[in-house]
Amino acid sequence: MPRIILLADFGEGYANSLLRGVVKYSKGREGHPAGRGTWVLCKMPLSYRDDHGLRGVLEWALRWKADGIIAQFSSDRGAGGGEDAVALFRQHGIAATNITSANLTVGEIGATHFLQRGLRSFAFYGAKGVLWSQKRVEGFVGEIARHGFKGNFSQYHNPDVWFYDSTPLMEWLVGLPVPVGIMACNDAHAHHLVEACSMCGLRIPDQVMVLGVDNDEFVCTTLSDPPLSSIEQDVERGGWEAAALIERMIEEPEGHLEDVVVNPTRIVTRQSTEMYASEDYYISLALRHIHQNIDQRLHVEDIVRLVPLSRRLLEIRFRQVTGLSVYSYISNLRVERFAKRLLETDEGIVEIALELGFHDYKNVARQFKNIKGCTPSEFRVRSRD
Repeated sequence: MPRIILLADFGEGYANSLLRGVVKYSKGREGHPAGRGTWVLCKMPLSYRDDHGLRGVLEWALRWKADGIIAQFSSDRGAGGGEDAVALFRQHGIAATNITSANLTVGEIGATHFLQRGLRSFAFYGAKGVLWSQKRVEGFVGEIARHGFKGNFSQYHNPDVWFYDSTPLMEWLVGLPVPVGIMACNDAHAHHLVEACSMCGLRIPDQVMVLGVDNDEFVCTTLSDPPLSSIEQDVERGGWEAAALIERMIEEPEGHLEDVVVNPTRIVTRQSTEMYASEDYYISLALRHIHQNIDQRLHVEDIVRLVPLSRRLLEIRFRQVTGLSVYSYISNLRVERFAKRLLETDEGIVEIALELGFHDYKNVARQFKNIKGCTPSEFRVRSRD
């Protein structure tokens, strides 16, 4: 039976989700080989790596007769980002590959979330010298630039992944124009922002909206006040695929190595981004109305009647703020709500569609596929595999 070492920070959600995926693979699941036999899993704390270095970890792996390692090796990169998590295989020497997040996409999703809330000022709080953090800021900046807001952007990078000096962070925060949307490279950094905003008197979310990454429930809902919105990633699937890759390497030592990519799945929206901001009062009013009534039969004409603007002028000003037409904004938001319900409930697809104001299932399936690239039923199956 395979003997696998897992070297990670098991005090945070990313590592534990990765471990769950490995364990599920080792036990077998529907549609895949079962009865593999129990894998022997050694949970090695990061302190062992810090005390003994890479050489010490590999020496222990050889003594323990490990078949593979799923690990963080670089002490300056921290957890929750993927790039630093590496799978090693002890077959005719050592072969290595990355478990990496789709970091550019993560950044783009974060920017879109703020754009949909009518923000025109943006910022990113990252980890200095960390590749996955840098990729996320690149995706974030690229998306706001695509909508014409690159000049309204600021960034600050913390020299340590977990600890931070609150004074320079607060100085940066109070110098930002408000309202501002700040994406953090992960949930730990997002929690830094919540604490720093509290210390310098900035209100979340009406002055500062904060978005994290990884959806670590403990950080987002227990530690943070207000609770944090966060981009959820399919880390458990990443662990499953890493385990599958280890098994293939055991069976085919000369086989091809490919990276395991952890993809973002959705934004879990909580109080830290529950605001719809715009310097344009009427567009802010329209955005708030759309979000509060998205479960109803909402049409563009309803928004036109809400504000003292012609439809043409409304569309021009709405697109300037959000980058989308009113119709496209409503459709995208409704599909996002639809996707969230598909993941969070076992309700039938037609029932969810009706509850969310869709009265033509064929039309909603077409809209969903245009935005998500698959049908609602395919999305639910893929997300739960």
